[in-house]
Amino acid sequence: MKKLISSIFLITLFGSAFSQQDAEGCKDSPMFPNRMPNYFISECASNFDEANFNLVAGGEKTIRQEGTKTMVHYQFNLESNQAKPSALQLLRNYETAAKKIGGATVFLSAGEATATFKITKNGKETVWVKIECGGNDNTDFYELTIIQLEEMKQEITSTDMLTALNTDGHIALYINFETGKADIKPESQGIIDQIGEMLLANPTLKISLEGHTDNVGSLTANQTLSENRAKAVMNSLVSKGSDKSRLAAKGWGQTKPITENTTEEGKAKNRRVEIVKL
Repeated sequence: MKKLISSIFLITLFGSAFSQQDAEGCKDSPMFPNRMPNYFISECASNFDEANFNLVAGGEKTIRQEGTKTMVHYQFNLESNQAKPSALQLLRNYETAAKKIGGATVFLSAGEATATFKITKNGKETVWVKIECGGNDNTDFYELTIIQLEEMKQEITSTDMLTALNTDGHIALYINFETGKADIKPESQGIIDQIGEMLLANPTLKISLEGHTDNVGSLTANQTLSENRAKAVMNSLVSKGSDKSRLAAKGWGQTKPITENTTEEGKAKNRRVEIVKL
């Protein structure tokens, strides 16, 4: 009996010595469920935030993305007595995993122990991923940062719109459409409703709905797209009871950007429908 008790004690002691538990409430990202062997999660976080992603060596050029940010910090279990992978192995492992879900490598450097991946769905960027390694030989730990991009959202009331029209003569609205189409997404119907309320409360008000795009695509295609999106908003308003004689629709394509088209954030701001007071 003593030998059995001693054996159980040694097994328990061995197990506690060579295992590490993940921090409470932390788990692998569903996008990357297979972590490197002998690593445990020491820290994690998830909220709306931003992060910078390396585009070239030395961090001389980065891109800032914002959206739902997930951070998972993995620490190597030194008590496992197992050999640590190299920084390159860590990076390549996640590169392979990213490719399986539509990802492409934007930047990868074993020397700098970091990599950036971009995941595209239906021709549109949806997720940015960063891996950063550190510690001895850049293998003691690695940190996974994921930004799930969110479309430009806007909460605005009919009163806000009217104030802007009376003050500035125009207001930019961020109405989400299907990519490359003039189909208004359901989450933007609230903005359409607010335009309708403004028109109902101000029966003498006449407005022009003017579509704008970013610079992705040809001039001709963007001109047509901007016109169709402006008409889609107008038609939606008419279908909900607004008087068509008080509305006009016009497209400007990519000819009137309000910021540079060099970043995804800038492009999102340029993709807009403006209300102009007539």
